[in-house]
Amino acid sequence: QVTLVESGGGLVQAGGSLKLSCAASGKITGFNEMGWYRQTPGNERELVAVIYSGYNGDRTTYADSVKGRFTISVANAKNTVYLQMNSLKPEDTAVYQCNAEVEGDWGTWHGWGQGTQVTVYS
Repeated sequence: QVTLVESGGGLVQAGGSLKLSCAASGKITGFNEMGWYRQTPGNERELVAVIYSGYNGDRTTYADSVKGRFTISVANAKNTVYLQMNSLKPEDTAVYQCNAEVEGDWGTWHGWGQGTQVTVYS
């Protein structure tokens, strides 16, 4: 069984930075994809950034609204994904959730973290 535990959310002034972390527990041997999504009340969850594992190197994709401001990365152990968020804007306020598809000796697991609140004030 795998658990995703997020941390790093909080309250920050516009223009500031936060770094989110999502650690996957369990005996993980690799990942297929790990990413961050966000949701605000009354709206659908949207993709923020995803990193895909590749034989020739990892590939990333970002929402247009965060390109150039957010950076997704994975720790060397391949069990923690980070989201560095710079130049934050009030419209970045949301609950951020980690999503991962990981591999272990038990097979493939896909799931979500519990979410962490990010609030940006002007």
